[in-house]
Amino acid sequence: MSLFGDLYVGTSGLQSSQEALNVVAHNVTNTDTTGYVRQQVSYSTREYNTLSIDATGVSRKQTGLGVFISEVRQVRDRFVDQSYREESGRKGFYDISYGTVEEIEAILGELDGATFSDSMNDFWTAIEELVKDPSSEVCQSMLVQYAQSFSEAAQNVYSDMSNYQDKLNLKVKNGVDQINSMAHQIYQLNNQIRSIEAGGVENANDLKDERNLLLDQLSTLGKISYNEDFFGNILVKFEGHDLILGDRVNEMAYQATEDEGFYQVYWPDSAKSFIDADGEQIYDASTAPVFDLSVEISSAIDTDIGSLKAMLLARGDHRGNYTDLKDDASYSKIESSIMMNVMAEFDGLVHTIVTAVNGVLAGAADPASGYMCDANGNPIQLFERISSDEYQYDETTATWNAVAENAADSSTWFSIKNLVVNEDLLQYPTHLGFVKPDGSTDYETAKALESAFEAKDYILNPKLTNQLSIREYYSNLVAQCANSGNVYKSLKENQDLTVESVETARQGSIGVSTDEELSNMIKFQNAYNANSRFINVIDECMEHIISTLGS
Repeated sequence: MSLFGDLYVGTSGLQSSQEALNVVAHNVTNTDTTGYVRQQVSYSTREYNTLSIDATGVSRKQTGLGVFISEVRQVRDRFVDQSYREESGRKGFYDISYGTVEEIEAILGELDGATFSDSMNDFWTAIEELVKDPSSEVCQSMLVQYAQSFSEAAQNVYSDMSNYQDKLNLKVKNGVDQINSMAHQIYQLNNQIRSIEAGGVENANDLKDERNLLLDQLSTLGKISYNEDFFGNILVKFEGHDLILGDRVNEMAYQATEDEGFYQVYWPDSAKSFIDADGEQIYDASTAPVFDLSVEISSAIDTDIGSLKAMLLARGDHRGNYTDLKDDASYSKIESSIMMNVMAEFDGLVHTIVTAVNGVLAGAADPASGYMCDANGNPIQLFERISSDEYQYDETTATWNAVAENAADSSTWFSIKNLVVNEDLLQYPTHLGFVKPDGSTDYETAKALESAFEAKDYILNPKLTNQLSIREYYSNLVAQCANSGNVYKSLKENQDLTVESVETARQGSIGVSTDEELSNMIKFQNAYNANSRFINVIDECMEHIISTLGS
């Protein structure tokens, strides 16, 4: 081989070493860059020059033309990536679930400050004092005032729960917007990467890092699956439905319900729709939901993945109320929702207290004598409904009849949102009297109020069988929240450890080690110097030959 050919070999080694050093510098520069994956160079030999072919020889006589860097590749383990994204999605699910329980515990205020239990205890204390002296104006006034405090405290707790439902609802909307935004970003990166790599000259590694980081973030919101097609596009499915295709993005959408304004998340490309009178396309969100929330939540079947799903489950589809506890069928619809479950049981507690107190007072009333009756001869009620009169006049019979609760008509419910203390009793508590027409003190009715609180005639929800008194009801509700909190806390902490463990294994392959890069830098620097000295030697040989021949 000629000296000029040797010079070319040295030059190829010099150039390859310089490019390898540039890759090392790029790695070191991005050591702390989020989502960056370390890069490696892959050397290949250039084509050989064939000098002669000898049929009797073992091999041909060839000379090399040096080396070149065939690829600058990323160091990734796709199986670890897949595991990381799945566990991150599960972590997102339990982060939201545990955060919701924490919020409920804060609303109930059992750990600090004034609590709802204080108002219940005050109301119970007023009943105990009333039992001692029912005819006392002070005791009657105390009963009415503490009933008012109890009603206001219950409404404040329920309002705070409703507000948190609204916050979760807004997070659902933001989550859908975030998914659509990331989907479009991945789609655009697909196009950029494809155009850069189309020539087969270089790899768009930094853009692939951005795309993979978006996949990491997308995986926290829901269960995703993905694959790379022949053209280098990453195609993504979200909850088994196509989200990112080679030529488009199937956007997710949300639609607010008419009653509560809760967002339903659905796929417009699969949902049934119709054109209204204004020419606008209206979708039926229920025909193509993103999540099937009726499926059991379990790690075994991977249904506990994604913070968006956790938000929808925690929020529920309506404000929980006591009618959700009437039977197993009704309760099964709210059982999986943390917020609706607690709201229904809390409303059930208030409904139980209100109807028990009103029931005792109604039972003691005597229309004939007017005892414990209003001007129309109807029993005086301590608690009344906002949206419905307590009694309606029947012109046919010329009588006032009590309005019964109707499960189909929320205005007739004794629920927290529809509750108020009798305005007349707030102004004149002594209208209760507790003094019979014969002048005797009505100890029996006061005692009946006390017995109503102590009777074990109630259950927390249809799934439980242990009978509770009103006084035990609330403590059991709080204990149930605490137990749920402990379960979710344990699951969250275990999932944090799992994600941390997988991430550590992942960083072992994709992370940049400054020690390793320093070692590579020294190696490539020495290779660069060796090639430089090789070129100098060839240059000296050529100079010697030219000088010798010239003389």
